[in-house]
Amino acid sequence: MSSNHADLQARSPWALQDVTRASMFPATRPIDADLVVPGSKSFTNRALIVAALARGTSRLSGLLRSDDAYWCIEALRSLGVKVDVAEDEVTVHGIAGSWPNANGRIYTGAGGTTARFLTSALAAGTGEWYVEGSKRMNERPMGVLFNTLRDLGATIEPLTKGQDTLPVQLIANGLRGGRVQMSGSVSSQFISGVLIAAPYAKAPLTVEITDTIVQHAYVHITLDMMRAFGSEVVANAHLSEMTVSPTGYQGRDYEIEADASTACYFWAIAALTGGRVRVKNLSYDTRQPDVHFVDVLKDMGCAVDIGGQGIEVRGPARLRGGLTISMKEMSDQALTLAFLAPFADGPIAITDVEHIRHHESDRLAAICETLSRLGIEVEERRDGVTIHPGTPSGTLLSSYDDHRVAMAQAIMGTRVQGIDIDDPGCVSKTCPMFFDKLKEIGVNVTLA
Repeated sequence: MSSNHADLQARSPWALQDVTRASMFPATRPIDADLVVPGSKSFTNRALIVAALARGTSRLSGLLRSDDAYWCIEALRSLGVKVDVAEDEVTVHGIAGSWPNANGRIYTGAGGTTARFLTSALAAGTGEWYVEGSKRMNERPMGVLFNTLRDLGATIEPLTKGQDTLPVQLIANGLRGGRVQMSGSVSSQFISGVLIAAPYAKAPLTVEITDTIVQHAYVHITLDMMRAFGSEVVANAHLSEMTVSPTGYQGRDYEIEADASTACYFWAIAALTGGRVRVKNLSYDTRQPDVHFVDVLKDMGCAVDIGGQGIEVRGPARLRGGLTISMKEMSDQALTLAFLAPFADGPIAITDVEHIRHHESDRLAAICETLSRLGIEVEERRDGVTIHPGTPSGTLLSSYDDHRVAMAQAIMGTRVQGIDIDDPGCVSKTCPMFFDKLKEIGVNVTLA
């Protein structure tokens, strides 16, 4: 096994540098810690693109310095947007919907948010661009988004024959407005992309969802941020119909929330070691859906405290199994749950996550292959897995160049002797400081 599969093109100067393997060592005692987690990837890239489109200047605090954010900022700079970065604060000088560089090559890295939101934002302007992502991003589906933008007046020509994926040639002359129908069953990012661009359409734009939305919460996050930057949006309770007025955005000061997805790995360590972890800078009332992973941990026997400052999880003597859990609305944590499951006292079935086959890796396949290598019985279905209790045997694991796979595998290493992770640098996509944070709370890990 080697790291030759790694999409190193997507790594940035903000990445975890010169690291090819992480060796995990089991905790010798329950982990007991308080910590602060970095800013949210989902909020960071939304805020960067909305602020770039806006009139006037925005100051964004709490920036997540990750590969995804780096390439989003570089893409905006290549479009002529002035972006100044100082530690975790960024100043964006908005372009009022008119891109200064109306042609050229735009590179989005491996970030689905950057690729999908920025393609939409470009379509709302005027120009001709070649848009491409990293190797894996160029394989991920974009057809729902492309077809919607085409319906609204954009010309999008994929450069891989027969594939509605990046790279594309995009010719834009603004979005028409009116009513458009689209699916939300593959990714909520397609919906968010169209919504983010909609304040710069030529007329009010109504988005009608024809089926279901895999993660409603992320669409709510988009709508909340649009309103925060001055957009006029009306949406029904089920988000099946949303109407955006062509008012543009107004620059402002904006604080980026802490990342609930990152927090989950540390709560999982408390669950797995019978310890206690409090994430101090996150509230249970966040829109981020992954915060509800603590509800899953509660069902598995953990004690959860959402009062006071932050959110605290205390792990039980033995995790509870015998559960069937839909992870549709917090699917990024399907991996985390899967790698906790062998330590439960009964099988755990994870359902409703077929769409995670199209993320940075086929995550259901990654779960099955990883657990099988560790000697754990696992049953794969189209939309999920069932994992049986067992005693994992440590070995060298592939990260599949997927940040969430690597971070979830690391959690297992707090209980299992001999877990080594190949190419752990992929965590830089959303959390380059992940292993430093593990050390900060007392986890023994060696990077080489």
